[in-house]
Amino acid sequence: MLARMFTILYQDEHLVAIDKPSGALVHRTATSREGHIVLQGLRDQLGRWVWPVHRLDRATSGVLLLALDPETASALARQFKERSVDKRYLALVRGWPEASGVIDRPVHTGEHRNPEKKKPAVTEYRRLAQVELPVEVDRYPTSRYALVEVHPVTGRYQQIRQHFKKISHPIIGDTTWGNGKHNRFFRERYGIRRLMLHAVRLAFTHPASGDPLAVEAPVDGQWRGLFREFGWEEPEL
Repeated sequence: MLARMFTILYQDEHLVAIDKPSGALVHRTATSREGHIVLQGLRDQLGRWVWPVHRLDRATSGVLLLALDPETASALARQFKERSVDKRYLALVRGWPEASGVIDRPVHTGEHRNPEKKKPAVTEYRRLAQVELPVEVDRYPTSRYALVEVHPVTGRYQQIRQHFKKISHPIIGDTTWGNGKHNRFFRERYGIRRLMLHAVRLAFTHPASGDPLAVEAPVDGQWRGLFREFGWEEPEL
């Protein structure tokens, strides 16, 4: 089987940013060793070592930043730790959340959901578009969905997914924190078989030059198909 070629969004002698597809692991784990692995695949694609500086969930797509040397990796990781990196996501959620809001609730830190291991987490969001479909998916005669821009202030395990579950607006396609009935509806009606969460923009300070740098990842055909179906314009963030 041919190795996957990742789309390069930005590259220089210090760092590289790719558009990570949904379903690709950043690196192998004890429980997930199969499938497309970003670190191995990108190393082979570039012909050089790469260092991760942050993570995206396997199911999440979008901007993923990696360093091309250990010094840059340390400098970028420090920016993430200090929360000076501006992260923006697009999410398709069930229901109509408030026009904007802040979710300030602790989240689980791992897969086992131990309530004693929750950590503080903050997520900001604003609603960009909404639609009401004349279809009874759950217990109402119509079904509502919304497109939201999400800004995670902290960077916890599956934070965005957990937070929208907590406010009763789970992300479409989320098989862990989502709603199975709505996931099934989007799978059968629109062919959506992925988590509808996309890291659309990452802004940070370039470690070498000190200049601000923003990298953006366009949405894919599945997102654009829904925008056309719902009469939404592709957002400019």
